[in-house]
Amino acid sequence: MSHAHIAMVGIPAISHVLPGIEVIGELVARGHRVTYANDPAVAEVVTGAGAELVPYSSTLPVADHDWPDDPIAAMRIFLEDNIRMLPQLEAAYGEEPADLYLYDIGGYAARALAERQGRPLVQLSPSMVAWDGYAEEVAAPLWRLPGADSYRERFAGWLAGNGATTTDADAFAGRPARCLALIPRAMQPHADRVDDGVTFVGPCKKPAEAWERPAGAANVLLISLGSAYTRQPEFYRRCLAAFGDLPGWHVVLQIGKHVDPAELGPIPGNVEVHSWVPQQAILERADAFVTHAGMGGCGEGLLAGVPMIAVPQAVDQFMNADRLVELGVARRIDTADATAEALRSALLGLTGDSQVAARVERLRKEARTEGGTARAADLIEAELTR
Repeated sequence: MSHAHIAMVGIPAISHVLPGIEVIGELVARGHRVTYANDPAVAEVVTGAGAELVPYSSTLPVADHDWPDDPIAAMRIFLEDNIRMLPQLEAAYGEEPADLYLYDIGGYAARALAERQGRPLVQLSPSMVAWDGYAEEVAAPLWRLPGADSYRERFAGWLAGNGATTTDADAFAGRPARCLALIPRAMQPHADRVDDGVTFVGPCKKPAEAWERPAGAANVLLISLGSAYTRQPEFYRRCLAAFGDLPGWHVVLQIGKHVDPAELGPIPGNVEVHSWVPQQAILERADAFVTHAGMGGCGEGLLAGVPMIAVPQAVDQFMNADRLVELGVARRIDTADATAEALRSALLGLTGDSQVAARVERLRKEARTEGGTARAADLIEAELTR
């Protein structure tokens, strides 16, 4: 295959950058020129994969995670960011269009640009995708919320003036013609009702870093609330009470950059506390995982074959947590209910259940057969030859 210019358009939320960054690196390794439009805040990650950063200025509140609770207000933040983004993309790609555009679900200005230029387009989704009936079952209640009508009018007005060929706002924001879902198919609600334009390639990960369980640790528990919802000192204290000095268990606790370990009080001898840990590497050698149920963590947990205690914090994490429970590999405990007793009981119940062990092993094998990074790159290259 001849080498092509492939442009990726993303947003600076690291939870949206990391799921597809190995695909970007693979395309570069195959000899393609890959440019990546994103805010300079993620420049190191982008250039580390071998892509050329095309900088644009984002207004998304990813630095302090100051997102509004109102879903319409949150959607408007993304819309306004894309309205600002499109002229910046035009300046970068107007005279030198890419041969193919990839885009994150939050960077949908790329769809307008690709449609205007008549270029192929593939969405890389780090989360669940819409299914047949999604509009009625999930989206319809949103459109009855205050502010929804003005939001849709704003979206439609933007589309009418930007040259996109898809001028209906609902259709534009809905399922694209081609999408690679970077999640295990098992995590997708109503997977049998997802159209053929979506391919589930599973988590796209590089081989895990080296991490060895401490000598004498019969079992390892990883606790992590990801990167965005880590200001939870009270929850971490409950975890210490639940799992500190639990016989046979070594605990790795990630607390993020906003919590001082001194806030946690005395640290039991079987617990190590870090602001950041190599999550995938630890999960490959762990026996259980306390997670906020972000899709990235859910995928890594299934890929590693570990049972999970899901403590959802926001957005899609509640649905993800429920999906893990449906799969029979997790217990959901909401933050308010996450007492030391509840957490300890869930851990011992999950890890002592042979049926849970069988289910996580089956799902681990399924996730590893979905193809990951190499398959995603193959499918992107196939779009170049259509």
